[in-house]
Amino acid sequence: MKDETEHAPAFEEAVAEDWAEGAETVEVPLGNHPLIYVWFLVLILAVGFAGRVVFLSLGKGEVYAARAKANLEQVKKTVPLRGIITDRFGTVLAENKIVPYVFLETGKFLKHEELQEPTLRALQQIANIAPDEVWGWIRDADPDRLGERIPVPIEVSDRMLVMLKGLNLSTVVVEDGVERVYKKGKAFAHVLGYVGFPGVADLQANPLISADEMVGKDGVERSYNSLLRGDAGITVVRRDAVGNVLDTSERQAPSRGETLRLAIDADLQTYFYERLAAGLRSLGRKVGVGIAMNPKTGEVLALVQEPSYDNGILSKTGHTSEKKAILTSPEKPLFNRAISGAYSPGSTIKPLVGIAALKEGVIDPERRIFSPGYLDIPNPFDPSKPTRYKDWRAHGSVDLAAAIAVSSDVYFYEVGGGAPGGPKGLGIDRLRKWWETFNFGKRTGIDLPGEVDGFLPSIEWKEKREKRPWLLGDTYNVSIGQGDLLITPLQLLLYLNAVATGGKLLRPVIAKEAPHPVVVRDISYLAPEIAEVVKGMRQAVTAPNATIYALHDLPFTLAAKTGSAQVYNNRKINAFFVGYAPVEDPQLIVLVLVEDAKEGALNAIPVGGDVLKWYYENRMTNNQ
Repeated sequence: MKDETEHAPAFEEAVAEDWAEGAETVEVPLGNHPLIYVWFLVLILAVGFAGRVVFLSLGKGEVYAARAKANLEQVKKTVPLRGIITDRFGTVLAENKIVPYVFLETGKFLKHEELQEPTLRALQQIANIAPDEVWGWIRDADPDRLGERIPVPIEVSDRMLVMLKGLNLSTVVVEDGVERVYKKGKAFAHVLGYVGFPGVADLQANPLISADEMVGKDGVERSYNSLLRGDAGITVVRRDAVGNVLDTSERQAPSRGETLRLAIDADLQTYFYERLAAGLRSLGRKVGVGIAMNPKTGEVLALVQEPSYDNGILSKTGHTSEKKAILTSPEKPLFNRAISGAYSPGSTIKPLVGIAALKEGVIDPERRIFSPGYLDIPNPFDPSKPTRYKDWRAHGSVDLAAAIAVSSDVYFYEVGGGAPGGPKGLGIDRLRKWWETFNFGKRTGIDLPGEVDGFLPSIEWKEKREKRPWLLGDTYNVSIGQGDLLITPLQLLLYLNAVATGGKLLRPVIAKEAPHPVVVRDISYLAPEIAEVVKGMRQAVTAPNATIYALHDLPFTLAAKTGSAQVYNNRKINAFFVGYAPVEDPQLIVLVLVEDAKEGALNAIPVGGDVLKWYYENRMTNNQ
């Protein structure tokens, strides 16, 4: 019998033969490479998965744990009353009142799609809020706190209140909240600042803040927000898996914020603001700054500015058009020029230059310099055309005290930059060293937000910026407070306060709670040189031909200095007045700045004199 199994091909062989029939094939071994690639891909996926797990567990673990817990527990916060703000005598400057607020419950709004359309329709019909605006709030919210409610920016009228409460929508909630009330309005805006609902940056910076409470946005409201805000009340509502309430418990009762007592004298602040505003109106000008300080303690007794703004408007919900007008005004009323504005100091810098020159041995108090009304620098290329630096008038032969009293430019040209063919001056490097000695170019440390450093020019800066060397004319300009030297009004006040106190550079304070006096730098080793420039500042008031003789008949002794700085390519002049009184025992130092003055420093003197006189009559004689 024939064995058929010997010749019958296996199934696999038959298939192989069929595939190979008519084909030219070569069998090549695969090797290990494909397996390596597969394992490498698996490893990458595993590492990525593990990294994501670690990130979610460590980086976002608390967030997601809180979200999971929130499904079972609803935490309700009761916004606390914000602490009141008073002046140094207890006069209330900022307090609270209870008003209705509207909130969008974003968690419910996003979770229940069936509620979105009626919610958007209601907000549009009742509050004229477009749906795109609502979605914009959600898009701009902190993604990690998206389940929290969002305040609806409307001022709630009685009619609107009735309609909103009658909606019966769980996505729109009306609750009583706290509105900030400012008693003194514009006169105090740049000291107090204002409050508002927190933005994403506020929420991310402080996890204790909730989206429905007011936080400080500027002024002491911002600087002392943690002291003023208090602690929210916390009530926890526990639910089961289907949403039924199991129990309610109060975890924490709300506590009111602390009272903030300022160093500000409310009556002085009000008078200073009104007098500055009146002075600007009489000149047809819009911008001015006023600061008054206790020379011995650094307590700021008044800080005012025009243009100002209504901080009550910015602290309320709604009032969209009025807020927009403030925020977009070309006059920039929110810009605190006293601490954030950088100005050329003009001739108010001359006492500092005098102190430096005396200490460096460049001059002595008796050295006299002749001012014919100009200083000519020879032109090496054309002797018939010298470079002329003008004085504001001819002063004749003056010594240091007289040069300060009449504010001779030629005197300080030569002291700062040297005389042609004569004695050398301080020069830019030594001038810069002495600016730094009086803390120019550094923030004062005042307890207000937004302070800037100012700017101190140098040879290196000039060569890098303009690709040309520092010139003698540049030194002449900064020696009289012109050119590229920029300081804030507060820095200017503090430098002259060091002159008033014999060499104590103090840190200014707005709040009584802030430590004071704090001596930032003691330069009392300059007392002999300071005494010499004080003679000139005193003569500036008493000498008939001096710059501040208009105030010679005040009922107290006064030392003062004025300055006029040319800006905008000499098209405008900023006017300064700084003075302190009484000279023998300083009780008050005052600065006045008028931007774009009509008659230079003369425009600032009357305001400064009236403020000093008011303080003498209402505080010095009453020992307040």
